[in-house]
Amino acid sequence: MFRTEVNIPASDLSLTLQDGMVTIGSCFAEVIGGKLLENKANVLVNPFGTVFNPLSVCRLLQATIGQQHSFENNLVQHDGIWYAYDLHSSLSSPNRAELLQLISERLEHTNKALKQAKLLIITLGTAIGYRLQSTGEVVANCHKLPARQFNRELLSIETIQADFENTLALLRQFNPKLQVLLTVSPVRHIKETIETNSVSKAMLRVLCHQLTQPFQQVSYFPAFEIMMDDLRDYRFYGRDMVHPTAVAEDYIWDKFTNAYLDKSFLVFLKEWEKMRRAVAHRPFHPQSEAHQSFLNKTLQQLHALSQRYSLDISEEAQVLQRQIIL
Repeated sequence: MFRTEVNIPASDLSLTLQDGMVTIGSCFAEVIGGKLLENKANVLVNPFGTVFNPLSVCRLLQATIGQQHSFENNLVQHDGIWYAYDLHSSLSSPNRAELLQLISERLEHTNKALKQAKLLIITLGTAIGYRLQSTGEVVANCHKLPARQFNRELLSIETIQADFENTLALLRQFNPKLQVLLTVSPVRHIKETIETNSVSKAMLRVLCHQLTQPFQQVSYFPAFEIMMDDLRDYRFYGRDMVHPTAVAEDYIWDKFTNAYLDKSFLVFLKEWEKMRRAVAHRPFHPQSEAHQSFLNKTLQQLHALSQRYSLDISEEAQVLQRQIIL
């Protein structure tokens, strides 16, 4: 056998389709969260945009559950647009007050989602932090401001661990039933140099290991190990040789589902995949009697699936109804 497969023991999480989930962190949190969303899971995906370093992740989680933090003092205007140093650039506005309102709404929405969630997935991207010279604070995003305004540093594992331990303790008080699944993003940050990236990933992996020991609600999903060892071939990387391909993402997703989803959710995934293919089908002759019959039959099956699993299928139903000739 010419591979080293990473086998993940079945977890006692047994997530159902109705269980609440939240993802936060690097772009890999978008991948897992996006796939959960595609498959009708009750999930909030990266509400603050992509966040790479662990200190910023902790700051956002603490602010979400009510710890005092002044976002108003961490705004910056650049080329006529207002940004928040604590958030991704996608959360921005030409109007300062509008941005503060957006941040407030995201905090409130995420607070409610975390309060009801069974699982929080945190994906850590890098242990490299960029510290704003004017305040000394580590920022989540530099927003393409001049590099001279920031000091780049490798964050100490002691600082990161202390911040995470405090955050996990606060989360436990906020929602005692909340489980936390840590992962290290397999995406390489080669702009920091390959050598520094290796040190960074090693620190994050050690951090995850140390956090799973004292906290019973914390576990680890080996996305990093799957990519580095199980899929150690450049055919599983995109053209940039950094990001996983769709094939690799699907493989990691399959590992995730088999480890953490309950049997009824797994059964639903197979049914929903067939339905997604049917909805996405584009024939050569859309007005033909055969295709119109197919559309009506698919719409009936979609509504039946919706009733059985209590799904919101409005988007898929609209796609089908737009193609039906009355």
